[in-house]
Amino acid sequence: MNYHLRTLMAIASMLAGTNLGAAEPVIIAHRGASGYLPEHTLAAKALAHAQGANMVEQDVVLTKDGVPIVLHDLYLEDTTDVEQKFPSRARADGHWYAIDFTLAEVRSLRAHERISAKTGKPVFANRFGEGLATFEIHTLDEELDFILRLNRQTGREVGFYLELKKPAFHMREGQDIAKVVMESLARFGLTEADSPCWIQCFESAPLKRMRGELGCRLRMAQLIGDPGSEDEDGDDYLHMMSEQGMAEVASYAQAISPSILHILARDAYGVPYVLDLPYFARQHRLQIYPYTLRRDTLPPGISEGMLLTLLFGRAQVDGIITDFPDSAREWWQGR
Repeated sequence: MNYHLRTLMAIASMLAGTNLGAAEPVIIAHRGASGYLPEHTLAAKALAHAQGANMVEQDVVLTKDGVPIVLHDLYLEDTTDVEQKFPSRARADGHWYAIDFTLAEVRSLRAHERISAKTGKPVFANRFGEGLATFEIHTLDEELDFILRLNRQTGREVGFYLELKKPAFHMREGQDIAKVVMESLARFGLTEADSPCWIQCFESAPLKRMRGELGCRLRMAQLIGDPGSEDEDGDDYLHMMSEQGMAEVASYAQAISPSILHILARDAYGVPYVLDLPYFARQHRLQIYPYTLRRDTLPPGISEGMLLTLLFGRAQVDGIITDFPDSAREWWQGR
């Protein structure tokens, strides 16, 4: 029997009899329906809303004039034409930082699919790609208003899964992103524990500060990076993923958002198995929303349906952060 067939048979055997339960999973649209449209554009958010996402994700950074904008990176060159519009504005490290540009300057940029710095080509070759369509970066206030209006029109309650991008960096630059974001959310009545809004961050200190000093009552999720990753900022993710670490997270957060690779691993034969993290999280009543499911970058020999069944059936996660909210919804409806 060849290796690939043996692996598939082992996975099928493991999935047999899996009980998915009745609870509907929370489908979080990663940067919107970013598998179909350029990430973090209002078009991608509208499509995610239409495709049945329960929440849409916002990565938030600040401009030079202190306005929160929806952008995944601290810098602009991977998803906009900033290099052509402002060729001399890069810092010494070669990056064009959003915090060095006013909102008016950011609005003059054209947003596009994520481009690889190494190849100069789209990171995901078979997605929307480059074309004549015009997309822009927008403010956090504009996105909140946009989704809430869609909610009123459709009768659905699609929530927000908002990530503070590198608060420590913003503090070093003289800006308090946590306070600015809380002020923005308050303008739309998103302040209470039952509001359809979560705050997430890779750094634990800002979440603790928001919960204590700033009096934030919103639900929070601790994002978990890989040990030694650039998002550490003093956090020991290896410790965080332990049973004691989960107890500490539960003192200020209601959920964790780890990588899928922190939940599932594969043995020598390529057969996936569940790691300890989900068990530790459940011991401390933490919900689990792993990132990021991309059906165009699945592990060899594993389909999207297999992966979802493993995550919801075996690891018992509560939701999934995905570039393709429609197929996650279709999987659940046809399970």
